[in-house]
Amino acid sequence: MKEILTQYRNNIRKIISNMTGSYNEDIEQEVYIRTYKHLDKYKESGKFKSWISTITANLCRDYMKSSYFKHSQNAVTDEDNIIQIKDERENIEDVLIRKQRQKQIIDAINSLKPKFREVIIMYEMKDMNYEEISKKINCPVGTVRSRLFNARKELSIILKDLI
Repeated sequence: MKEILTQYRNNIRKIISNMTGSYNEDIEQEVYIRTYKHLDKYKESGKFKSWISTITANLCRDYMKSSYFKHSQNAVTDEDNIIQIKDERENIEDVLIRKQRQKQIIDAINSLKPKFREVIIMYEMKDMNYEEISKKINCPVGTVRSRLFNARKELSIILKDLI
């Protein structure tokens, strides 16, 4: 269990920071507790990362709905308001950069051969596993793995400046 949580710690912390605006150790600890309590409900047909990310996002939403969070958000000074305005400008720049990167990635994916594009979209964006993709496109699992490998290889070449 410890190895699993260590593997996903950074992902959990990123989700918490993105959703709440800052790192929150209490939420992180609650994610670990809930994961442990409900590990028997995890179905191996999906990705564990998606499952634990959903738990984290739900806990963040619950936290933001809490009266503690709302009260702490209302206790803002003028200095905090100035900092918040500055942060919003920086966030706009970040959003523009992120959108530009997303467009580059989409263009790179669209430039792939159709058989590679199809597999990478199903695996990375639709969270389908090898077996599901194999059934969907009616080919062996080994072929799916090979196409996915080649798609990633081509994307790494196309996006080398981005990476």
